[in-house]
Amino acid sequence: MTLPKIKILDEKDKTLRKISNEVTFPLSKEDKQTIKDIETYLTMSQIEKYYEKYNLRPGMGLAFIQLGIPKNIFVIVEEVDDEKFKNYVIINPKMLSHSEELIYVGEGEGCLSVNREVTGIVPRYARMTISYQDIDGNNKQIRVREDISVAFQHEMDHLNGILFVDKIDKKNPFKDKDKMREI
Repeated sequence: MTLPKIKILDEKDKTLRKISNEVTFPLSKEDKQTIKDIETYLTMSQIEKYYEKYNLRPGMGLAFIQLGIPKNIFVIVEEVDDEKFKNYVIINPKMLSHSEELIYVGEGEGCLSVNREVTGIVPRYARMTISYQDIDGNNKQIRVREDISVAFQHEMDHLNGILFVDKIDKKNPFKDKDKMREI
């Protein structure tokens, strides 16, 4: 596998605060290549021999805006078994419904655009259903839960110019922890 040449913007870059635009179809060759590059990058970042060789921070999701491209597209690469991955390419997502139950990631959320330790909890829905379009423009629906629900919400926030650090209470980083379930 060859590491794609992609540049992930740092949280200080104001581009990350832009709201991404609806995507029209068919996708351009460049957009399709960017999706492939993100899938390869995220996969390699989760495989020890590659993240050690290239000094990568492991990541499972990346939105186009993190590469400076303000389009409503994100990619999630989930490791389902040792070096076996399930990829999600989500275009123009809309939340249709969500659980009342809130969860948070016990060891804390991370982001490939936030290159520092962050303490605190980010409240997320335990389950949600979204509508979206696939790479060919077909309308789809998916129900996600637990860590994939967190990843989807994290990436959907990026499309709206929101970083996970914005959702942590500055004065009380563990506020309402007892009202949520840790995953």
